[in-house]
Amino acid sequence: MTRITTPFGFHSTAQEVMEGVDLAGKRAIVTGGASGIGIETARALVNAGANVTLAVRRPEAAASVAAELRSGGRGTIDIRSIDLADLSSVKSFAESWSEPLDILVNNAGIMAVPQRELTSQGWEMQFATNFLGHFALVLGLQNALIKAEGARIVSLSSNANLLGPVVFDDINFDFRTYDAFASYAQAKSACALIAVEITRRWAKLGIFANALNPGAIATNLQKHTGGLKTPIERQKNVQQGAATSVLLAASPLLEGIGGRYFEDCNEAPVVTKRPADYMGVAAYAVEPDNAQRLWEVATRMTVGLFYR
Repeated sequence: MTRITTPFGFHSTAQEVMEGVDLAGKRAIVTGGASGIGIETARALVNAGANVTLAVRRPEAAASVAAELRSGGRGTIDIRSIDLADLSSVKSFAESWSEPLDILVNNAGIMAVPQRELTSQGWEMQFATNFLGHFALVLGLQNALIKAEGARIVSLSSNANLLGPVVFDDINFDFRTYDAFASYAQAKSACALIAVEITRRWAKLGIFANALNPGAIATNLQKHTGGLKTPIERQKNVQQGAATSVLLAASPLLEGIGGRYFEDCNEAPVVTKRPADYMGVAAYAVEPDNAQRLWEVATRMTVGLFYR
């Protein structure tokens, strides 16, 4: 399979990637769209004419962001409440959505929670928030995505996938000693894998998913790590950090493409050991057998939520 390359790269911004792209009449959801690179992702989409929903845990805190995005955008902005760590909240959000959905950007996330925490449904917090809630959202919005006739799903992973795979026999750290970065790593590996399986299952329905590493961007995501530790020459600003997200969400260069993993606006190499520069995607994070197993495990974890 030939690796996909584009004219864009490390320094490209979301605005540059979206130049000339017209999303008038398209509907998009950006989870975590009121902070960090979520804001810039939403900005690029609404400026291109899309009707964008910011799916956020605290709608009142998103009001000022929404107002600012509305002031410069061609499309529309609205806010809806969702708590990705609470599967009942995800269910309510999905069931309230009645329109076709062209773009779903699974952007929200948490990182390196210092102590093991469980959700109200009993799942480890980082896996639940970063992956499982988004998986449930994808399931719940399937019909809306089908109606769009060419929908795209964007799954935010990270180079943390290189720190470890999904440990299928102990996702919840019931046997292993909890480690904040091992937890984050398996969640982000899951975010990469799910793009592979969504595309395998749903491409025939006109739904394509890709995953990405946005790069190292200083945001509130690092609140538990004491800030960004990446060398300055490898850091991006938020506009650059959103570039790969909007490339996968809207660029005609990715029409009909799915099941891939991107970084710096190009498909990443698949690696079998961790590189010194932490670039690329681990083979286990794009392995089709692992992707299928993850789907089956996640389906059991969300059993009864949606009947499909």
